Amino acid sequence: MDVRTKKYGNHFLIFGLVFMGIACKEKPKGNTLKEKSGQTSVARIDALNSYESDVSFLREYMEIIELSDANGSGRVAVSPVLQGRVMTSTTKSEDGQSFGWLNYQLIQSGEVKEHFNPVGGEERFWLGPEGGQFSIYFKPGTSFEFKNWYVPKELDTEPFEVTEKSGNQVSFKKRMSLLNYSGNTFDLTIDRTVRLINKDKVANVFGFTLEEGIEMVGFETENKLTNVGDSAWNEKTGMLSIWILSMLNPSENTYVILPFKKGSESDLDKVLTDYRFSGDQIPTDRLSILEDKGVVLFKADGQNRGKIGISQRRALPMAASYDAKNAVLTLAYFSLPKEERGYVNSLWEFQDKPFAGDAVNSYNDGPLEDGTQLGPFYEIESSSPAAELGKNESLIHIHGTIHLQAEKDKLEKITKELFDLRLSEIKI
Repeated sequence: MDVRTKKYGNHFLIFGLVFMGIACKEKPKGNTLKEKSGQTSVARIDALNSYESDVSFLREYMEIIELSDANGSGRVAVSPVLQGRVMTSTTKSEDGQSFGWLNYQLIQSGEVKEHFNPVGGEERFWLGPEGGQFSIYFKPGTSFEFKNWYVPKELDTEPFEVTEKSGNQVSFKKRMSLLNYSGNTFDLTIDRTVRLINKDKVANVFGFTLEEGIEMVGFETENKLTNVGDSAWNEKTGMLSIWILSMLNPSENTYVILPFKKGSESDLDKVLTDYRFSGDQIPTDRLSILEDKGVVLFKADGQNRGKIGISQRRALPMAASYDAKNAVLTLAYFSLPKEERGYVNSLWEFQDKPFAGDAVNSYNDGPLEDGTQLGPFYEIESSSPAAELGKNESLIHIHGTIHLQAEKDKLEKITKELFDLRLSEIKI
């Protein structure tokens, strides 16, 4: 997989509705998250934590499988009980920065929410579509309102089975049966593998060799969706898609970088879709399209809610973010077929074009109208095409995440190579 941009010329989660007053219900017996007494420290909630403190905290409440690279510096923490979720990672062993956003208060509380349990995590597995006539988050005949929206328990509270484990890789499996809004049932299995990647893999994917002095942690997830039912999935029944979401810690000087294929709207598509939750567009001081360089810059400081998406016709198989405060460059790469395919549309409405969704998205968190806030965090997301699968057929979607820390001149060589951007240009 080569994602170098120089070789290349709607679905979204409505966070405002989801995170405003998610109702609690009684915790069922046998819940696999442990309940602890005591209060989380203010520092743990409000400050940037070390990887060691985050993993120590997580192990009080759940099993954590830790993957480590050859020299022990790059580490990744994975949770079987949370669907094989990558919870966080670091480039510098125990004392290094923890990159994944965690909802400490919810994890500590032991509560199980009725609609969705936003515990966080650096990379989680979901399925689309979220909204529309083929949604698996709304029951048939209900209105597209928050009171009727439920994340399937298989993607929220049920564990994935560990099938294989080593020092740098862990694999999971889950069978599930899901009903969509149109009344069709999907019998499926998920096979998910989380594996560490090294500098050779980075060179293979991006086409450059990392210099000495760059600290790195990288992992990729291979996610396989198989139709194990008797019926085929198609545009009439609805189709599922693999949806990977990374929740990351922001800073006041963090920007997401989404490259896109250059060209006119008539030949390709509009560059991006702007999802502003209040109904307005994202402010111009938070979103910039650099047509000459073929990149979108999106401020990811966790202080203003909005989301952007790019369709397959415009997308390139990578995304990035740069945190100038902490000198962290994050690269993401993902499967993106060359042939044009349908992508599920997750808008909360009956859709005229249910397979005209996005291939890549980014979300920035921010305060709600009442001043409360779940985060702060930001997200980089990728999706597979809609899975048009017959019996026993499968679709695989790969998503990789790489964090790089170094002197800024070393990071700038990478941003210039990939995006033709100096670090000083990554601003709005």
